[in-house]
Amino acid sequence: MPITLKDVAELAGVSRSAVSRTFTAGASVSAKTRKKVETAAAKLGYSPNALASSLTTGRTKLIGLVSNNFRNPVFLEIFDQFTRGLQERGLRPLLVNLSEEVEPDNSVRMLRQYSVDGVIVASSTLPPSFAVAFRDAGIPVVHSFGRHASSPQVHVVGIDNVECGRTAARTLAERGYSRVAFLGGPESATSTQDRMEGFREEMARHPSIRTSYSYAAAYSFEAGRSEMLRLLSNTPAEAYFCGDDVLSIGALSAVRDTGLCVPEDIGILGLNDMEMAGWQNIDLTTIRQPIQQIIRASIEQVVAMLDEPDRGPEARIFPCTLVERATLRPRP
Repeated sequence: MPITLKDVAELAGVSRSAVSRTFTAGASVSAKTRKKVETAAAKLGYSPNALASSLTTGRTKLIGLVSNNFRNPVFLEIFDQFTRGLQERGLRPLLVNLSEEVEPDNSVRMLRQYSVDGVIVASSTLPPSFAVAFRDAGIPVVHSFGRHASSPQVHVVGIDNVECGRTAARTLAERGYSRVAFLGGPESATSTQDRMEGFREEMARHPSIRTSYSYAAAYSFEAGRSEMLRLLSNTPAEAYFCGDDVLSIGALSAVRDTGLCVPEDIGILGLNDMEMAGWQNIDLTTIRQPIQQIIRASIEQVVAMLDEPDRGPEARIFPCTLVERATLRPRP
């Protein structure tokens, strides 16, 4: 039979409410009583029942962790860091796959049924309306890797994708390329739109450089490879800024399979600096998104909202940096 709170109370010689308070964060209990309860619990092998605790405190400690790009390997890194970070705070992640969702209603309904304490929308491609829908349903929400805005509707933590596009364009211009291209993810994704906007804006300052634009069907290896094979069937650019690392790796595969060399024939620049980008057989030059900092700040935001639900929305934006590897020609 499972050990119950009543068993601990009897062995410790205290009331059941005293045991409950001992295992409730912030509850008042004397040091003497706490020691009795903890000694009895250890002897019996008792662990508090999280569901029973939620009925007492009104909090489930569940945090909905929702995303829509599960095929992108970088999100395995992201989910690993998010789940460990939430668990270290005594919270429990509830992973939700939004890959087939075009409207937020079903997701909001499901997470309300689970009585989550908060939601982290971990996606750079979902429109801001998804996070706003959780806010409107009265659920504390943080949009991690969300779209930068000077007056955000919800808490946003991420990067300025427009500035990343500018950085990419400046980098290619500095390397002396005369024909460059933007190979983005889905055209409808806000991250694609913003990165292309910054790229186009900066390239307008270099009128002597020919620039072209194209889009892959998804942020995936297969989509990046397929689009690059299509581009290579015509007259390719000398260098490509790809919308993220996994697109870049797909593009890199296509270039090499056609007998061309990187970076001698074609240069490739990615974005994210996922773990695979640094593998010896890939060695991708990329723009690093500070993923660990973004995740840490997102968790801090959602924890703060649990204690202060009426906090006004805030945007926390982190800078990106170029990581030099082997897929671009060196500066002249």
